[in-house]
Amino acid sequence: MATNAIPKFPAGFLWGVSTSAHQIEGAAELREPSVWDAFTAEPGRVKDGSTAATACDHYHRYREDVALLADLGVDVYRFSVSWPRVNSPGGLDFYDRLVDELCAAGVRPVPTLFHWDLPAALEEKGGWLERDTAARYAEYVAVVAERLGDRVQKWITINEPAEHTLFGHALGAHAPGKRLMFDALPVAHHLLLAHGLGVRALRAAGATDVGIANSHGPTWPASQEQPDLEAAAFYDLLLNRLFAEPILLGEYPHGLGDLMPGDVASDLKVISEPLDFYGVNYYAPTRVGAPKGEDIEFGGLTIPAELPFSVQEIEDVPVTDFGWPVVPEALTELLTTFHERYGDRLPPVVITENGCSYEGLHDRARIDYLDSHVRALHRASEAGVDVRGYFVWSLMDNFEWAEGYAQRFGLVHVDFTTQERTKKDSYAWYRSLLRAQR
Repeated sequence: MATNAIPKFPAGFLWGVSTSAHQIEGAAELREPSVWDAFTAEPGRVKDGSTAATACDHYHRYREDVALLADLGVDVYRFSVSWPRVNSPGGLDFYDRLVDELCAAGVRPVPTLFHWDLPAALEEKGGWLERDTAARYAEYVAVVAERLGDRVQKWITINEPAEHTLFGHALGAHAPGKRLMFDALPVAHHLLLAHGLGVRALRAAGATDVGIANSHGPTWPASQEQPDLEAAAFYDLLLNRLFAEPILLGEYPHGLGDLMPGDVASDLKVISEPLDFYGVNYYAPTRVGAPKGEDIEFGGLTIPAELPFSVQEIEDVPVTDFGWPVVPEALTELLTTFHERYGDRLPPVVITENGCSYEGLHDRARIDYLDSHVRALHRASEAGVDVRGYFVWSLMDNFEWAEGYAQRFGLVHVDFTTQERTKKDSYAWYRSLLRAQR
């Protein structure tokens, strides 16, 4: 347990928390269906059989939740806008009210424009396998920006295209539940293209602070044997470089562009539109080795035997209730590696998600996790990485995708029967940290 004070970050550093629409809003009857509604309706898709139809009922309780944010003392609040809700009558009115409430509370709104909840009607037309979905996304972004742009300065286009491609379309563990393996690569390209088109739509609306939230983590080879080194390099290519380099460098790594649909050279000019910040969602490193010839259960996922790598346990480190390894120094490693790899092509970095799942109101383990990761971020800053902000995942316990309500990431406990919110010890710790930083 850390006892000394966390070093101060530069003036202007942004402290916040993150959530996403499908995970907290509820009020499913007041919006169009999304791919997640269809997915959770299928038996066996969600571990506890639950849905997000009500979730945290944030749609009706947003004023109470904004009051929690104000009391916490965050500078910024990252939430997502539900595309299915915007498509519904009065849907944008909700985000109008939310943004007004945030501004009145002195909390800057930071909307994410796509956090995995594609309208079901678009999925029926092919979803992210179709190029047209990227065009429809740009139209939706323009509508939201026109409505909220007078009060919103900082925007995030898309959350974790890597996970949405891998879990949703390659492995079938998330909505829309497709198991396409490497035939899911067009999804990656169309999500990246949508990001670039979204940046252009936001710029056209006058936005001057635009980024993405990409998930990244170091890939550690299981050994120094050549098969493990090659497997780790391939995993790093798929989960890190495939989603960073088209944006930062305007090119796909190692010929992957040859596998993508459409006029890739022209698309890359859109995908690599300059950004004002680069959002990184960090949770843990991954230890990767050569394939073992059998399916592997890891972190709530089944890694199929036919993949050219295996994901293995990192030994001798603590794990969260989700079974994820706790390795704060890997955050420093990740950011310094990106700084060295991409140089001046890497915009200022914002940690758009970092957090952990632990039970209980007296969540000392979460405090230790966050404390150690904030220190790791400061070490990256001292090493020359331009870091501008840090968002804890998450403000409150929520619907944790295919895990249902079994995993609790919140600084605030939610009783999903009564909807009562209760501040955890980690909430008080974060509030004290923010006051000390100021």
